Amino acid sequence: MSAMKTIQLRLRGDTIRHIYHDGLLALAEHGQAVTARASHVEPCQAGGWMVDLTPVGGPSMGPYPRRDAALAAEVEWLNAHKIPSPR
Repeated sequence: MSAMKTIQLRLRGDTIRHIYHDGLLALAEHGQAVTARASHVEPCQAGGWMVDLTPVGGPSMGPYPRRDAALAAEVEWLNAHKIPSPR
């Protein structure tokens, strides 16, 4: 059985912002789609994983012991801050 995933969509005028998910590719059929990187999750030299949210004016967070923990923190921060647009 597959787990359900909640996806937040931010609507403003004729613009929809969301965290990329392959399941939303059908949205591109209704207009021009632009993909922009909001953050980076990268391994640390000392071990663990760092989240860099500076492309959207956010913080650097971590290190996290596992990549999935870093990815979860990344998504949590982006959703809590209304999926800001990259600068």
